[in-house]
Amino acid sequence: MGLLDELVGKATGMLGGAQGGEGQGLLDEVMGMLSGGQGGGLGGLVQNFKDKGLGDIVSSWVGTGENLPINADQIKEGLGSETIRNLAAKVGISPDDLSTQLSQFLPGIVDKLTPDGAIPEGGLLEKGLEFLKGKMG
Repeated sequence: MGLLDELVGKATGMLGGAQGGEGQGLLDEVMGMLSGGQGGGLGGLVQNFKDKGLGDIVSSWVGTGENLPINADQIKEGLGSETIRNLAAKVGISPDDLSTQLSQFLPGIVDKLTPDGAIPEGGLLEKGLEFLKGKMG
């Protein structure tokens, strides 16, 4: 799981350094969202992005090829303004900062949680998220 370790290192460094507990809080909220919390989990997130016309981008994260980039405005569009505001309030950062940070690490997280090019079923997603949380904690 070397690639997952690399992702953990990058996400932790990006979010944990200057922001202290805020970075861990954001990662915890994203993990909760992807594991089936608000928004229907990883499958719900992927579907929301597809419904908003961002299917090519999110499909590249799930697929086995190169991840297409996403910008903060597209993150806001894909997740919805209410979700962005709620997550930002929980973490204690501005919605704009949250969107920017998500645009930088969400593609890699989704990519690493879908190594076979499909959304895992049967508890595999939860195991992957628990592993990722353990590496960051």
